[in-house]
Amino acid sequence: MSSSPNPVVIHSKRAKFEDVVDDLKLAIESKGLVIDYQSHVNRMLERTGKDVGSARKLYADAQAFVFCSAVLSRKTMEADPANAAFCPYSIMVYETAQAPGTVHVGYRRPWRPDGSAASRAALLEVEKLLEDLAREALGLK
Repeated sequence: MSSSPNPVVIHSKRAKFEDVVDDLKLAIESKGLVIDYQSHVNRMLERTGKDVGSARKLYADAQAFVFCSAVLSRKTMEADPANAAFCPYSIMVYETAQAPGTVHVGYRRPWRPDGSAASRAALLEVEKLLEDLAREALGLK
């Protein structure tokens, strides 16, 4: 994993949005994980834009997938109960309106500077899972 302090990790590639979404779903499910929720971020923004005074089109499409790993979640929370703040895990896929054809897959890095060594180690396992899934979805693995 990167030692970058950036809390968000983004990988990008020229691809078809739907293909990356399908590949991400397969990557998650192939690890025995269940997608609990699929958020259609772009639809929500388009639906509510005029209500908040903005009609600017940000995305061609944007979706987020929420899921959990019982094994990793238990490990992180046994190391520190406050790590429940990182569960469930979320990965987003988006294509901006300004750069169609380039698809981005990203996630929030699960990291706490105040955690114990056991907590940091467990959270690094979660980050590795998220990183592997993001890279697999884009065919970068």
